[in-house]
Amino acid sequence: MRMLRAVLAALILPLVLRAHDPGISTAQGEWSGGALVLTTGFAPVDIQTLLPASFPRHDVWGQAEFEAARPLLLALAPSLWELVVSGTRVPVREVNVELLPGDNVSFRHVLPVPGASGDLILRAARVPDLPDGHRQFVIISDQAGSTVAKKLVSRRDFTLPVASAVPVASSASTGAAVPPRAQSEPDDLPSAFEFLRLGVEHIWTGYDHLLFLFALLVVCTSFRSSVAIITCFTLAHSLTLALATLDVVHVPSRWVEPLIAASIVFVGAENLIRRGAEPPGRWALTFVFGLVHGFGFAGILRDLGLGSAKGGILMPLFSFNLGVEIGQIAIAAIVLPIVWRLRKKADFVARGVPALSAVVTLMGLYWLLARTVL
Repeated sequence: MRMLRAVLAALILPLVLRAHDPGISTAQGEWSGGALVLTTGFAPVDIQTLLPASFPRHDVWGQAEFEAARPLLLALAPSLWELVVSGTRVPVREVNVELLPGDNVSFRHVLPVPGASGDLILRAARVPDLPDGHRQFVIISDQAGSTVAKKLVSRRDFTLPVASAVPVASSASTGAAVPPRAQSEPDDLPSAFEFLRLGVEHIWTGYDHLLFLFALLVVCTSFRSSVAIITCFTLAHSLTLALATLDVVHVPSRWVEPLIAASIVFVGAENLIRRGAEPPGRWALTFVFGLVHGFGFAGILRDLGLGSAKGGILMPLFSFNLGVEIGQIAIAAIVLPIVWRLRKKADFVARGVPALSAVVTLMGLYWLLARTVL
């Protein structure tokens, strides 16, 4: 049973730490009246990691939770961004924060920029303090609406040079500094490789999705049934990922997240009832629940504004989904040989699978309660 304990430690115990992927935030900057105006959006589950540990944690914020956090958010806001022009840090002139529809905490920073030319460096100063793997997509536009700088920043690389956007000329009519138009306009979206990497990271750090997949695979008795499970899960979540990203179907996250937790509870409980045997028709159940998980995957692409950004939608959608599948297959390639080897032992089937299924059920129940009533 030492191998069983190793499986528990490696696959289940880390789930206690975090149910959500590290997340993604977005920031859009534009020039207005000689100042850089930044609008930054965070999910509550992300921004509250920067608040004092004593502040109550909620996966979803209503207006009451936001109002309770507003003083702390306003105190936090000046530290989110650092703007350096020609080696001199520019102080924030104005900050504001509000809760937008869709459970999004939005910060607005106004950073005055001197009219003289020089190198401009923008730093997402608090990204290193967010969970490892968090990404922030930053787009800076000039007054004509053309993109002059963009980057997907992380805790290892959170600076964005935008020297071409420094306002060096003045308007003949108003005298206000205006930025020059960029010589070449970059795409509004990260590259295909960046979306591929996002997909891999999303599935590897989406512990609720991984636990659901593990609960499905732990009772698979053959290579054929394993392939059927993985295929059904892939087809289902790919379908709803595309529909949700294209805004054909919209399901609020306050419904999707509890449903994902409920799917884990159901599969774990079914494994317990069957006492380690593979349930008949599990592929159909996998497809139905895979549709729900696809809506969860779509959140990261909607946060990037995929439906409205230039540069097309098929490439990022395909690349992200391919990344999810690569990450999913990599996990299955590690888990399945271990499971198949353990299932040759009668003790594992009789006691190990029910024990693992009980842990799966309890974790799913905890997340379900956390996303509904806690």
